[in-house]
Amino acid sequence: MGAGAIHSAEDARRLARRRLPWMVFDYIDGAAGQEAGAARNRAALDAITLRPRILRDVSQRSLTTRIFGAEADRPFGIAPMGMCNLSAPGADLMLARLAARYRVPHGVSTVASTPLEQIIETAEGYAWFQLYFSGDGSSAFKLAERARAAGYQTLVLTVDVPEVGRRPRELRHGFKMPFRIGPRQFIDFALHPRWSLATLLKGKPGMANFEREGYDFDRTESRARATWDTLARLRDAWPGKLVVKGVLDVEDARMLVAAGVDAIQVSSHGARQLEAAPAPIDMLAKIRAALGPEFPLFYDSGLRSGEDVLKALSAGADFTFFGRILQFAIAAGGEAGLEHLWEALGEELSIAMAQTGLTLLTGGSLQS
Repeated sequence: MGAGAIHSAEDARRLARRRLPWMVFDYIDGAAGQEAGAARNRAALDAITLRPRILRDVSQRSLTTRIFGAEADRPFGIAPMGMCNLSAPGADLMLARLAARYRVPHGVSTVASTPLEQIIETAEGYAWFQLYFSGDGSSAFKLAERARAAGYQTLVLTVDVPEVGRRPRELRHGFKMPFRIGPRQFIDFALHPRWSLATLLKGKPGMANFEREGYDFDRTESRARATWDTLARLRDAWPGKLVVKGVLDVEDARMLVAAGVDAIQVSSHGARQLEAAPAPIDMLAKIRAALGPEFPLFYDSGLRSGEDVLKALSAGADFTFFGRILQFAIAAGGEAGLEHLWEALGEELSIAMAQTGLTLLTGGSLQS
């Protein structure tokens, strides 16, 4: 079974689970604690219904929208994900090429396994750089300056990781970043030879943005010293668009608007941080109501289909982002698998629009 067997996100996940080492699959798939937060996210999305409409001319439908004034061919982009090349060698650049083809943002993680300069070049400019504030913040401001020099115009500050959440599934496998191979991992890899041989040929994925700087990124380093003053310093230093990602509170959202950010990304980090966090889709509607119709609101966490995208747009998002399911598609079928899933997501959205009497998606405003 190859890329052609991918007709949904669940297909991609099922195939990826067979092909990836257990450690890698559970790192990508896992969530915080006993994963009740992930279940809550899914249940909240499943509970949303869409309003079917009939006898409307929906023969001409467009999936295009606008984001920060630029046209995008889809109302969904690529969320920043660390160490994507674990899913398959070259995954970062597969995602970058996809972003370029569909004119959507590719979120480039601080802990990407390909240098940020190479990704934005391959993405033909359709890339946003995601930033963590760690330790005393010196490395974060250096990376922001480096991203600016490389041509990034949008910076995404992730704020929901003051400490890295405990994800028991990856901890049981001894998962580490930077990537290390011990006896337990060796056995795991030996039982998944297809992935292991491909990875061996291309070299172990590393922290590409830090290797050039000559030091290691400590994934577990505390990010707890970041404050509103930190945000103000970053706002002053960054001349482009500034998105703050990981917001689940109405009061925090109001404060961010006052602090001069350009957009807010409602997200629970894919339920990987606080197990008891509320379902982001529920908070999206509340934050939209509090901020009014004009302020740019983006959404990620738990999206699995085109219908999920339509639900998020209906709840107030201007744009949405898919995460781990794209890695599963790459693991399942390489770049062809990624394209198959991406096309399926677009078809799901287009069909859902037809069923609900919609023809246009303009800046999150759904039009019939």
